[in-house]
Amino acid sequence: MSAANLLDKVRTYLPPDKIMLVEKALAFAKEAHGAQVRLTGEPYLEHPIQTAMTLAELQLDGDAIAAALLHDVPEDCGVPMLRIEREFGPDVARLVDGVTKLARIASHAHDERFAGRGGTDDTESRAENLRKMLLAMAEDIRVVLIKLADRLHNMRTLAAHDARKRQTIARETMEIYAPLAHRLGIWQIKWQLEDLSFRHMEPERYKEIAHLLASRRTSRERYVNQVIRILETELENAGVKAEVSGRPKHIFSIHKKMQRYALVGRDFSQIYDLLAVRILVPSVPDCYSVLGVIHNLWHPIPGQFDDYIATPKESMYQSLHTSVIGPGGKPLEIQIRTYDMHRLAEYGIAAHWRYKEGSNRRDQRFEEKVAWLRQLMEWHNDLTGASEFVETVKTDIFRDWVFVYTPRGDIKDLPANATPLDFAYKVHTDLGHRCIGAKVNGRLVSLSTPLQNGDIVEVITSKSARGPSRDWLNPALGFVKTSHAKEKVRQWFRKQERAENVERGREMLEKELRRLALDHLALDDLAKLFKYDRVDDFMAAIGIGEVTTHQIAMRLAVQEEKPVTQESLVTRSQGAASSIRVMGVGDLLTQLARCCNPVPGDGIVGYITRSRGVTVHRHDCHNIRNSPDKERQIPVEWSLTTKQFYPVPVRIEAWDRVGLIRDISTLVSEEKVNMSYVNTVVNGDSTATISLTLETTGIGQLSKVLSRLEGIRGVINVMRDAAAPSHSGVFRVGSGKQA
Repeated sequence: MSAANLLDKVRTYLPPDKIMLVEKALAFAKEAHGAQVRLTGEPYLEHPIQTAMTLAELQLDGDAIAAALLHDVPEDCGVPMLRIEREFGPDVARLVDGVTKLARIASHAHDERFAGRGGTDDTESRAENLRKMLLAMAEDIRVVLIKLADRLHNMRTLAAHDARKRQTIARETMEIYAPLAHRLGIWQIKWQLEDLSFRHMEPERYKEIAHLLASRRTSRERYVNQVIRILETELENAGVKAEVSGRPKHIFSIHKKMQRYALVGRDFSQIYDLLAVRILVPSVPDCYSVLGVIHNLWHPIPGQFDDYIATPKESMYQSLHTSVIGPGGKPLEIQIRTYDMHRLAEYGIAAHWRYKEGSNRRDQRFEEKVAWLRQLMEWHNDLTGASEFVETVKTDIFRDWVFVYTPRGDIKDLPANATPLDFAYKVHTDLGHRCIGAKVNGRLVSLSTPLQNGDIVEVITSKSARGPSRDWLNPALGFVKTSHAKEKVRQWFRKQERAENVERGREMLEKELRRLALDHLALDDLAKLFKYDRVDDFMAAIGIGEVTTHQIAMRLAVQEEKPVTQESLVTRSQGAASSIRVMGVGDLLTQLARCCNPVPGDGIVGYITRSRGVTVHRHDCHNIRNSPDKERQIPVEWSLTTKQFYPVPVRIEAWDRVGLIRDISTLVSEEKVNMSYVNTVVNGDSTATISLTLETTGIGQLSKVLSRLEGIRGVINVMRDAAAPSHSGVFRVGSGKQA
């Protein structure tokens, strides 16, 4: 690659002043590097030219191209950074300084730049280099684009290293740099880094796949050219302007797909996208027009269609993917996208730094895309060892995604902790609606089971399924985690009759309020608390799951907690009552009434006793309602203090069975709630009444625990027992068969 090629390329898109900047940087680098050579024997200047050319192919701005040409000058030629700034300005100097800082661990970075001149495999140095790279990325993404281009050229010349060094650098590239390019959406660099790394990490496997591809290249190219001619004719007849081309498949991606296919008994000959074409069109409507032409022309393969235009990937990738039975009965994969989508798919984040005259390069989508970099550094600033950091980063770059497979071997990416229901809705909305169960790796699992990387997920459906369950939207039960799945479930319920939603919401709310012994609350006040003007609108929102009963309980808990102000006279006693604020009265002890057992979230009132200070009751306590001494009642409030625990009597009605108490105790323990009392009475109709005292932090936690208790097998009803006194330290099972 000559300097002339680079200049010819930048002249196609940069303005004259930036072309002059690149020319000046090229001359400066040539003079600084002088007679330096790489281990390959080529002039060292070839390396910065190749690095800059990679960025020019991405059409990065002039400052980035100049910085790429100069990126090794300070460290390898002894040129002070102040001189770089004086000659090329602060922006270029900042980029060069950022790249230079990535290479300051000399034992590793110096070896890499000079293609193997001594040095050892220093894990700590490599880890520290990565730490610096991520810090620089958080400040200016162009720094890492230059570093990725630098690494790409070093990988192209990796053969100059000894075998051990090739393995070390290739593995580091595969584990760190290729995933970074993937996360930033830079396909053009990502696939090259993967293939080059794979070539040195597993040379025999690389040669085997390359041979398989080469042995069929002639027939494959002949077939793809035939498909292109057919498509061009059909699209022209349909009046759609389109550019049709063959799409190459890269060796490492074939290797990964063959690994997945081996799990489900498929081989190389069954990889659909070895025969692949791409169609580029001007607009989104054209994409769907092309899809219609293709599906009228050839029979689509079931389960092989993905609409990433309607639902873009996390990297902002958009395209239509379909597989069809093409000419001669051969499987054929086709991608359809607009020209703009194609540029973003190829260049990723780099597309946001492509030179556009007069444009403001920073935009909101760009900032959202790189926010994870800043978060990554915040999370790991306190790690003591760089080795610990690098191992964590290898995971955290993909920390929020898992990759799972359909039974056919197709990969689906989902956020971490996603469930089989999330997977079902990712594949197809109707699959989610009809889901009644799931198998993971051949075993039946709960629909709330978190998926792990590499799981093979099979969704069990029923044509008679009546649609989603409202329990799927209950966060305490954990059935769906992704916003996509939640929205699809809500959309289904929105299509139901409004009157049905209102009535269902009212029933759900009234049941929750009764269960928490809060049924004295006015519904219009609750609606206003959630900013609904009409009670029916609020009930409908509950009915379709937009507002959950757990959210209502949590809001009530927050609403009743008030910060302490200096104007209030507050006296705290020992125990749970220390979270009570007595309004306008000082020097009084407080205690919680055992007749109604208030907890944060309950409306409360104080009652001045003759000898025990202020006893705090619930507003609806029968003792308060029936008290003749209204003048002894005073206002009190919950105040925000340290976490405390409050005894709450709970009553459970259930069908009697062996293991019932064990299941209840296990669930309560999982929620980190103490159960200080339990008493079981077995009734004559094969049911059991279980009285518990749970020590909770308030209404929010209580609501979640009661909701989960209601899901235990055989449980009929769970509710707060407002009339029962709290007990402590007593565990008793009543007469009859043990529950």
